[in-house]
Amino acid sequence: MEIRLATLDDAPGISALARDMTKRFIASEFSEEAARRLLDSMDETSIKSYIESGYRYHVAEENGELVGVVAVRDNRHLYHLFVSERFQGKGLAKRLWEVAKAASIGSGNPGVFTVNSSRYAVGVYEKFGFVRQSEAIDVSGVICIPMKLELPVRE
Repeated sequence: MEIRLATLDDAPGISALARDMTKRFIASEFSEEAARRLLDSMDETSIKSYIESGYRYHVAEENGELVGVVAVRDNRHLYHLFVSERFQGKGLAKRLWEVAKAASIGSGNPGVFTVNSSRYAVGVYEKFGFVRQSEAIDVSGVICIPMKLELPVRE
């Protein structure tokens, strides 16, 4: 399993994985319109624009197949984290998060991160140390749980 920085050439694979996992595990609780908006925000063109605007994406590949992705926006907001169903429960999400977190800290993040979690992923983020900041909120029909992680300050 290789985890590496994503390039624009990875956008189709990132989009396919993110959209597939969103359809399977997240979008069913949203209205049709909200689900469509969320899925549209993960299309190939959108992923390319995120990468071009500075979102840091890392991908995990197994035998040339993209099986996981993580993205951080502004060096502090965990924006995307998706793992192929086949690889869920095997520690890949944690490995991806550790790579993204280290890259952010290496680029100046003092150890404070946020994420807007789906209901499905709250348990994963809690295992990473994130804490709920409120109950679920509805942002134009997309339901999420704001969470925050504050790492201990290193002396």
